[in-house]
Amino acid sequence: MDYLDPAVVARLGTLELKARAVVEGFIAGLHRSPFKGFSVEFAEYRQYIAGDDLSTMDWKVYARSDRHFVKKFEEETNLQCQLLVDVSASMAYKSESFGARGMSKFEYAACLAASLGYLMHRQRDAVGFTAFSDRIVDTLPPSTRPGHLRNILVALDRLEVASRTDVAKPLHRIAETMTKRGMVILISDLLDDPDAVIRGLKHFQYRGCDVLVFQVLDPDELDFPFDRATRFEDLETGEEIMAVPGAVRDHYQRQMGALIDRYRRELGSAGIDYQLLNTGEPLEMALLSYLSTRSRTV
Repeated sequence: MDYLDPAVVARLGTLELKARAVVEGFIAGLHRSPFKGFSVEFAEYRQYIAGDDLSTMDWKVYARSDRHFVKKFEEETNLQCQLLVDVSASMAYKSESFGARGMSKFEYAACLAASLGYLMHRQRDAVGFTAFSDRIVDTLPPSTRPGHLRNILVALDRLEVASRTDVAKPLHRIAETMTKRGMVILISDLLDDPDAVIRGLKHFQYRGCDVLVFQVLDPDELDFPFDRATRFEDLETGEEIMAVPGAVRDHYQRQMGALIDRYRRELGSAGIDYQLLNTGEPLEMALLSYLSTRSRTV
């Protein structure tokens, strides 16, 4: 389970090694954890429903269990999933307290995307990938072909933070290109206009997709631990402002709390799964959220 700790993961070598360590550690942890009902192997059968083709009945299972099950075809058991990773400049932020340890939001998001891709590959799901800022930076269509996972990992490893945030614009462009139902997973700090972001996410629902959102934030952004007069710089515009943290902390925390609560409330009411992630905490809850959403999708 140490391999779920960002401070440990950050010291590993390639992104492929990080993803493998995270997923294998997570799977091992599932067997020793209180999280019951989750599995990384999904049933190839479902219970017989009146009207099903009798040629799909598995009579050997019936002989052993006296229960009627039909075999599920590959297109019923496999899922098509698109990973969307925000690479705007704000994602480059990393707490000074981390030092050489831990990860920036961007590194955390890339590691999470790689881990999810690795986990999906184990489940024989078709995985696609898109990186975006205020535009689409890189994209690979969903596939289960041999070598495709490595292509995604290589693409993730080559990514660099880009320009300003405009989450909604690329979301709408990606949604328009989707031709099959499946799952869309957004990994972003969501530091943008929530009205536009929520409309962009609902666009995927209109296209018949299930949506899972990970809002990735640094501990500094959540706790605002600064105590001396500090010069704050906008990573996307370069604009700077001097502030006394003690004078603005309450206002900042109310505003950030309101933004998080709004995403949680409005996405939840729209049937979109939402999970807040702290880059100082393990990736366990993210992987559990994915398995929970997937188990309702297939």
